[in-house]
Amino acid sequence: MTAPPAEDRDPQGAWTAWETAEAVRRGEVSALSVTRAALARIAAVDPGLHAWTLVDERGALACAREVDAARARGEPLGPLAGVPTGLKDNFVTAGLETTAGSRILEGWVPREDGFHALRLRAAGAVILGKLALDEFGMGSSNENTPFTAVRNPWDRDFVPGGSSGGSAVAVASRAVCFSLGSDSGGSIRQPASLCGIVGLKPTYGRVSRRGLIAFVSTLDQAGPFTRDVRDAALVLGCLAGHDPLDMNTIRAPVPDYLEAVARGQAEGLAGLRVGVHHEALALPGLDPAVRACFEAALAELIAAGAELREVSLPHFRHAVPTYYALASALAASNLARFGGAHDDPPVTTADHARRSVVRSRGFGDEVKRRLLLGGHVLRTSAGYYERATRVQTLIARDHAAAFERCDLMVSPTTRLPGFRLGERVHDPVAMYLSDIFVVGANLAGLPAMSVPAGFAPATSGRPRLPVGLHLVAPLLGEPLLLRVAAAHEGRTAWHREVPPGAA
Repeated sequence: MTAPPAEDRDPQGAWTAWETAEAVRRGEVSALSVTRAALARIAAVDPGLHAWTLVDERGALACAREVDAARARGEPLGPLAGVPTGLKDNFVTAGLETTAGSRILEGWVPREDGFHALRLRAAGAVILGKLALDEFGMGSSNENTPFTAVRNPWDRDFVPGGSSGGSAVAVASRAVCFSLGSDSGGSIRQPASLCGIVGLKPTYGRVSRRGLIAFVSTLDQAGPFTRDVRDAALVLGCLAGHDPLDMNTIRAPVPDYLEAVARGQAEGLAGLRVGVHHEALALPGLDPAVRACFEAALAELIAAGAELREVSLPHFRHAVPTYYALASALAASNLARFGGAHDDPPVTTADHARRSVVRSRGFGDEVKRRLLLGGHVLRTSAGYYERATRVQTLIARDHAAAFERCDLMVSPTTRLPGFRLGERVHDPVAMYLSDIFVVGANLAGLPAMSVPAGFAPATSGRPRLPVGLHLVAPLLGEPLLLRVAAAHEGRTAWHREVPPGAA
């Protein structure tokens, strides 16, 4: 890549993360000029999108100057040198307010960086600030917030997806090359699909959870949003690996993810078996435009050399209720650390009153709904939690059996290309069903990603909106995911389209 001089740096953020880092390392552009352009971009487009909850201009500029100074001294620069980024506001960051999207944590400023901020800074990335989310990660539309709801840059009357909607919009709007989100039941992949970008959820334990405010401890995973597959591989390589301070991280060596991308681009998918489970395509309510994009994506995979095989996931229809039973129960446990998050009998009348005040002023309606559901799941004599864990095991076994017939599975990422703000906020069941294609990978602990797969055409009641292709691989199968995604991306140009809200 030949980069333009600093004064000609594209203010629309046309460069990818790997192009930016390469240009900074070569001295073709300064980290400071890149950071200033990104800050100007946020100021220009975010007032109508509301992706950013906090922008740390002083800290970002100081960090960029450090990168430039290191290069001037002849020191080796990291793989993300000078690349601007933002973190979902449930990642702990030293000196920056971290709220997890809740008023109950408003004003909390951590003293230390979490694992993810430390890794990104070590790689040379410039953290610009924090990004909006559904409160404590509970939501599929980014509307469950006491703050301003995030809007989709493809049409600002539509949701960006959730819970990592702010992280998705920051990338889709070209404010940053990549961002970080967290995924407990689809919260990276679903907004990636709705915003027309790449979203990757690693294998559970591939990336540390240290410094990620817990929603569902046994399902949460951090991962990147990017504009192309190569950037996803680059960022994952900076985050993956064993963390001695997180006992749940995997000790397996970290492979060369960029090599997997190069292989997909150069060799295609000859000999690869791609599984399509018929239960997904038979799902009621699958939008015809989503189906059409999915079938077009399958045609591209076949053209790249893949062989399609039909597979079955017999317990697919149970994934959503199983997820919400487990997630709500674990959320009730995790959020009990905050005052008023549990409903144990009060010790005194004054204590009861204090808890009631905290509950009403602290948590929003969706968090309260899930805490009540979680309390019921944990305390009922019907044994819902135990039954849900048994179904989770069956879902994991279904995936393992399917991978005996195929190397990787594909489906649409979402049933619909998107929905309007306010359309489902009062219908929690409809909202929960938004995640039906993506929650299974979390329950089985598998790596999965969404890549751009086309657009649903504009109709009388809906604008032109992006559609995603969902890929699921066996445990630690991130190289396979990236290889297939890169092969598909190389045959399409969907990832190059820029939303109207980013113009």
